[in-house]
Amino acid sequence: GIGFWGPRRTRNGLLHGVLPTPSVVNSTALAKRAQGRIRMNLNHSRERGIQQLIVSDENLIGSTRTNLRLGGLYSGVGERLARYAEAFDGQISSVALNIRSLESYWTSALTYAVTRGHRVPSHLQLQNLAESSRSWRDVVSDIACAMPGVEIQVLPFEIFCGRPELQLQLLSNCEAPRNHARVRLNASLRLEDLRAHVLTNTALELPEGEGRWRPFDETQSAMLRENYADDLMWLAGGGDGLAQLIQDPEHQAVGLNPPQTDVTRGRPHGKP
Repeated sequence: GIGFWGPRRTRNGLLHGVLPTPSVVNSTALAKRAQGRIRMNLNHSRERGIQQLIVSDENLIGSTRTNLRLGGLYSGVGERLARYAEAFDGQISSVALNIRSLESYWTSALTYAVTRGHRVPSHLQLQNLAESSRSWRDVVSDIACAMPGVEIQVLPFEIFCGRPELQLQLLSNCEAPRNHARVRLNASLRLEDLRAHVLTNTALELPEGEGRWRPFDETQSAMLRENYADDLMWLAGGGDGLAQLIQDPEHQAVGLNPPQTDVTRGRPHGKP
């Protein structure tokens, strides 16, 4: 009873016209056509016995390329999701958002860009990203404003990465299949592979060594980690009632008698 619309469907004309694009046809007319097209597909899904429909496409909230060009995190997410909510005729009941440490997110985005021919970011560009005041809290707030009354669930990448069966179970409230594949899709290239993939001039700008590329220095990384920690603290405190932070259901919480982890006997030096 669970249906799925992924990129193969959402990027194959189904959502064309929901967002305004340059066209000889009036944008309002295109939006009406898109709404009718979506309604027809939803009715077809119901006729097939679909009770829950999951629509998953990372570009619904915006693209990595746009984030890098504007130097901010999904600046237009509010307008985009307001248009999608209207196109689905108010039938969206919940939104699930995967968030990730800002240091890791921007590193992945920059690796993606360099792999596809963009220049290695300058120190100024990296500093601007590190000092950006926009974080996941702003993204969540924009979504809540654009889709009032819709439940927003936030799933941290650090907990749910590579666990699609658990995410499906949480989103559908059904027992998900336990058979799964640990396949890494769109994994960032390591330094040695990245240098071999790009042009020679670009490769010379990359640091030497192997392993993951770390474009941010220690100070910039600390700033990004602190912003992400603030986001998680805000979500853990209820997110102003806008969103729910989803915890790992397979991780048992500490009860009334927490385990004793400090097994050092005696007193440390310099303390009474």
